[in-house]
Parts: sequence; structure tokens; C-alpha cells
Amino acid sequence: MIDRKNYLEELKRWKDKNLIKVITGIRRCGKSTLFEIYINYLKENGVNEEQIIKINLEDISYDFKDYKDLYDYIDSKIKGKKKYYVFLDEVQNVKDFQKAVDSLYIKKNVDLYITGSNAYLLSGELATLLSGRYIEIKMLPLSFKEYISAFKGNNNYQQLFLDYMKYGGMPGNIDIIKTNSNDVYKYLDGIFSTVVYKDIMARNKITDKMLLEKIVNFIFDSIGSAISVKKISDTLTSKGTSTSNHTVENYINAFMESYLIYRAERFDVKGKNLLARDYKFYAVDTGLRSYLLGKKSDSDMGHILENIVYLELLRRGYKVYVGKVDNLEVDFVAQNQDGIKYFQVALSVRDKSVLERELKSLEKTGDHYPKYLLTLDMDLEADYNGIVKKNVIDWLLDN
Repeated sequence: MIDRKNYLEELKRWKDKNLIKVITGIRRCGKSTLFEIYINYLKENGVNEEQIIKINLEDISYDFKDYKDLYDYIDSKIKGKKKYYVFLDEVQNVKDFQKAVDSLYIKKNVDLYITGSNAYLLSGELATLLSGRYIEIKMLPLSFKEYISAFKGNNNYQQLFLDYMKYGGMPGNIDIIKTNSNDVYKYLDGIFSTVVYKDIMARNKITDKMLLEKIVNFIFDSIGSAISVKKISDTLTSKGTSTSNHTVENYINAFMESYLIYRAERFDVKGKNLLARDYKFYAVDTGLRSYLLGKKSDSDMGHILENIVYLELLRRGYKVYVGKVDNLEVDFVAQNQDGIKYFQVALSVRDKSVLERELKSLEKTGDHYPKYLLTLDMDLEADYNGIVKKNVIDWLLDN
């Protein structure tokens, strides 16, 4: 198992706190494995086997008719006043699961952990029931740092990074890459199909799989480019697939709820306000994008690099926006409780005109927040009047 250190530390930090720990993220990104790692930690620190109740609700051996069935099963295993650690994997598969979760939460000797592969988990009745009583840990596929930890002894980070760009960071890819990388896309096909059928079509009562795939292909092909619902609708209609803005918007919301894509809003750096149109979208995993687009995916390495940086900023706890400065653009405005950082991403800035172009938007922000230019160039780190140029691999491997 690959050690998901940051997520594990977060679970340890919230251990025994009177809050439900909710782990969300796309299917197969490692939520169940994180439970296993954390359970091992509990056992190593004095928690007995009988104090741990773990249920994977995608396992057909657990046949719960409804929330009451689930609750009664767990309640029957809780004996006396000692602490019990309850783990419910893919809890949204049980009808009215929120009622069982709420009843377990009020037990004084239960520390409750749940996962879900759809944002629906924290919407509607559950959000109302549990308002202020849970913390969400948003899980993503492997970071590059986690990815290379699976290839101990291989210090060719440049080649590993090219593989990471192509195959992505789904944990299940690792053993396949080590044995036969040609089979990676078969594995990713299985993930994509499950997400499409279980988390998007079934949950949202979508029947037009062909339209769904055309929209998600359009978005994956446009990562890093500002696009609107209208542009997607008009483009598909012009190519013979008639659809409406309303339909496209519903599909996009379903993609985001299943964590297949992420939307970056645009931020006016000087006006300090969000702009209401032409968002940018990023794929949850560059391997899934490669699988869907085929050879076409290799033609836009700059935007793939941008996608990887975007996901890494999310992992590091930032809210991430696309910056607008007059008529120029800053790739990312990353904000947390400590303030703002600006990031510009480029494959290479060895060409002087490219360097000047990438620096210009950062220079025009007119403030003193930290500014970074991330590239694949292997030159030494440089500073341009406070703008730090850094190799993106080095940045990804920073603590």
C-alpha cells in the first residue's frame, strides 16, 4: 500500500473528536485503502480488533435492506462503554443512510468514519442533519510525490513524471505500470465506466450515454481553456448533436458531483471579485483524460502540466481560481488563510519572448503576494524581480 501520509495525518488529528469524518473523492482514488492504513495505525496504538467495525457497502455479503438494518447490525456489535471505531465505505449505497449515520453519531462511544464517491453524500438531508457535526477530507488520486514513492530505487524523476502525466495517479495503476503499461487504459476504462453508470447516469437518471461522453470529451479536450455552457452546447449542435444549455449544465453538475471534473472560477485580481462566466475545467486525473482522448491527449502538454499543478494546489489546501489582470491571465490564484499566491505554468520559458509573456501577467498584479513561474526547464531556480522561477518537479516534491 502507498502511504497516503497527508490524509492519514488528517485522520489522526481528528481521532476521537466529536465529529463525523467524511472522506470524499472519485472512485478508486484510495479512500478504502486509507481506511486500511488508518485501521493499522489504530491497532498499533492499542485499539483491539473487536473495537473496529468496518463495512464496505459495495460488498454484496452485506445485504442491508435499509438504514435500520445497517444501524441494528452495527449496534449489535457495540458492547459496553469502550470506544468503537466505525468505518462505512460507500455509505450512500444504503437507502436513507443519513438516518443511520445520525443515530450512530449520537452514541458517546462511537468514532464514526464514512466515505462516498458522490457529492450527493453531503447534500440534502444529510447536510441538514449533520450541519456543524462533520469534517470533510477531500481525497484526490496520487500526488507525484506519492506516485514516485511506489518506485523506490528509480531516481529518474523526469521519466517518472512523463509517465505520471500520461497515466495519471490512480493508485491501482501502479502495479500495472510496473508489469505492462499497455494495460493501464483497460483499468481506467473500468473506473470511467463505473463512474458513468453508477455515479452519474443512475443517480441523475441520465439515459443518453453518447451525449454524456461527448460533453465530457469536450471538457477533457478543453482543460485549461475558458469555456462556457453555451459554447459546449453550440459546438455539439453544430456537429449534429442537438442539445440545450440546460442539459449541458445538468451534465456538468453531475460530472462535478462525481468528482470527475473540477471547475476553477475566474477572479479579477485588481477588483478582488469573482467573475460570473467562462470557467475553466480540469480533469480529476490526467490518465483518465489520456484514456478518453487517445493520441489526441498528447498534443497539449502545457495544459496537462497546468492540470497537474491545479490538483496539487487543491491537495495543499488552497482555494484555486483563474486570475484576470486587465486583458491578461494568471493561471492560478491560490488562496488560503495565510493569504494569496500566484502561479504561472509553462512547459518551457527558454525562448525570451515566452518568458516575457509569462512574467507580464504576474508583474501586472500590482501587489506583493508571492509569485511563481513553474516550468519543466532544468535550469537553476531564478528570480525575476520577486517572481520565482522553479522547476515544476522540484515544486511537486517540496514538503
